[in-house]
Amino acid sequence: MHKFVAIVGTNSDNSTNRKLLQFMQKHFADQATIELVEIKGLPMFNKPEDKQIPAQAQAMAKQIDQADGVIISTPEYDHSAPAALMNALEWLSYYVNPFADKPVMITGASYGSLGTSRAQEHLRQILDSPELRARIMPSSEFFLGHSLQAFDDDGNLVDQTKLAKLEGLFADFQTFVDITKQLNHANAANKQEIHDIDWANR
Repeated sequence: MHKFVAIVGTNSDNSTNRKLLQFMQKHFADQATIELVEIKGLPMFNKPEDKQIPAQAQAMAKQIDQADGVIISTPEYDHSAPAALMNALEWLSYYVNPFADKPVMITGASYGSLGTSRAQEHLRQILDSPELRARIMPSSEFFLGHSLQAFDDDGNLVDQTKLAKLEGLFADFQTFVDITKQLNHANAANKQEIHDIDWANR
């Protein structure tokens, strides 16, 4: 059984993105172990000269490193991923490399009708950067629009069409994870290149 880390891509206490990941954790419990990870509480990234990252970010990096894959659920603010999520990813690229060649599935929930489409595109660009180098599952976005009405009182998805889409994408992600494990010949070199990035002169 696969083990996944699911990052709640917001520092909000009340988020339908957290609710979506909690639903996935419960709904797919017989297929995979999904551990939710919060980004709340991380300080602003400030490129510390001693190269030390906060204990919370170190723990997140260890969880990601030990997982088979990562699921990120992002809100959309001003046509982009939230600053809090980008801040977390900055810490997770600073002299650490947990995302290098790590399979990632992106989801998103929003109050409007588009379901974080622009934020997900933005997040893909960030995850594909030289500092992170994640392997993002292609053509796999899950958009949950009108998210305030998307769940019943028990936290289950109401729209059966959306549920079928999510189930299909999750099955595809598990296959993607297995395939990605075979694409590891440059992993050591990728991690070394990330580690050697000259942050001091940037």
